[in-house]
Amino acid sequence: MLLKLATLERIKAGEVSLAFRKWKRPTVRAGGSLKTRLGVLGIDAVERASLASITAAQARKAGYATRADLVAELQKRGEGDLHRVALHWQGADPRSVLRAKTAFSAAERDAMLARLARLDAASRGGAWTRAYLRTIADRPATLAATLAEAQGIDKPRFKQRVRRLKEMGLTESLGVGYRLSPRGKKVLAHLERR
Repeated sequence: MLLKLATLERIKAGEVSLAFRKWKRPTVRAGGSLKTRLGVLGIDAVERASLASITAAQARKAGYATRADLVAELQKRGEGDLHRVALHWQGADPRSVLRAKTAFSAAERDAMLARLARLDAASRGGAWTRAYLRTIADRPATLAATLAEAQGIDKPRFKQRVRRLKEMGLTESLGVGYRLSPRGKKVLAHLERR
C-alpha cells in the first residue's frame, strides 16, 4: 500500500487515520504494520466498503476536504473492490537505527555476512548481494529501472532484492533510487577486503 509523503506526514501528525484503496486482494491486514519511508504505520482494520457508504467525516479522516473529492479520486482508480483501512502512526522505522549502526561485534558482522551468503546461495542466478551493494554505492539516486538493467534483471525482481538489503539496514530509499547506508558502506568495504 503506497502512500504519498504528504499523507504520511499527516498520519504521523494524527490528522489522517483512514485510507481507501481498490484491491483485488488487500495488501495489508488488520493487526499488521506497514513500513514506509517516513516510519511504521499500524493497521487497525481493513474492511470492504462501497462508494455509497463513505461519509463526509470518513473523507476528512482520509485527508480529503470533501466526500466528493475522495469519491472522484477513487473513481479514477482501476479494478478491484473498495476497502477502508484504519491506520495510525506506530513509530520510527527500526531500520533507520540499524542503518546508522556501524559499530558491531565480530559475531554481528559474521551473522550479516552469513545472511548475505544465504541470499546468494538461494538465488537461481548466482551471487548478487555484493554486486548490488557496489552498484548502489557507485550510482546513488539512480532510477531502479536503470540499475536493474545494469544487473541484467527486471525491475520488480531488482526491487525485491534491494528490499532484502534494506531490511538488513544496508540500503535506504531516496526519492529516486537508493544509496548505501553507513552500515551498508562498512559491510561492502568488508566484503571487498575478503
